[in-house]
Amino acid sequence: MLLVVRHLTHMRYPQGAAGLALRLKLFPQSFEGQRVTDWHVEINGEEIFPSITGGYGESLAQWLSQAHRDELEIVAHGCVETEDKAGVVKGLRQACPPAIFLRDTPLTVADATIAALGDGLNPGADVLSGLHALSAGVRDALPYRGGITHSETSATDALAGDGGVCQDHAHIFIAAARARGVPARYVAGYLLAGEEADQQFETHAWVEAHVENLGWIGFDVTNGISPTERYVRLAIGLDARDAAPVRGIVTGGGPGIVSADVRIARGEGDIAAIQQQQQQ
Repeated sequence: MLLVVRHLTHMRYPQGAAGLALRLKLFPQSFEGQRVTDWHVEINGEEIFPSITGGYGESLAQWLSQAHRDELEIVAHGCVETEDKAGVVKGLRQACPPAIFLRDTPLTVADATIAALGDGLNPGADVLSGLHALSAGVRDALPYRGGITHSETSATDALAGDGGVCQDHAHIFIAAARARGVPARYVAGYLLAGEEADQQFETHAWVEAHVENLGWIGFDVTNGISPTERYVRLAIGLDARDAAPVRGIVTGGGPGIVSADVRIARGEGDIAAIQQQQQQ
């Protein structure tokens, strides 16, 4: 499937920003089942290119500005050919051992309730079946409801609440898997929603868990499936903060206001037409 993506991030600084430092994870990799045929990233119309290789093997860009700025517009756009591989991730440049993704973070600490969700991963159990059971268990335990959690909500706080979103599902799954000794990582990317689903105008989140002799396997907890040809894998990390496509530090002035808008279309879509949609 050929997917056309345009990801717009708008950063506004009401009090101005004297200096900015950004880290961009906006460069999807090619691997089996995903081939990037055309991709560009621009900041205020200036094209930005990858400048370093991150600790996980991904391409990153760093962008620095010492000029006074009131706003920034970051646009990532391009075309990606995808193929359904049943969630199996192969042919990807790896820079670290799977055990790195056993590390807890403040967003992925498991309490007793979360650890219990991973009972299917007890020693001697079939790991792949246990991971599918974990995905279903997390989805059942936390109804999908927007507006309850926020970007800094931890796995434990999310599960104790009345609902959450894909980020929360991913954090809970990751925490439970790691508690049972299974490496798991957060994935940020794009999803072409089905005709019957609500359109998504933001990045999507899922997880990958490492299974011995199989490698990394993807699980979209929110939708109850493994990633298909409708997914574009963008960035990974220990948690949502680590995998964030755009992170930055501002000096001078107050905090910024960040908004994002993602448009994805199937086939020989017109980037200009998608851009026009975002401006409406």
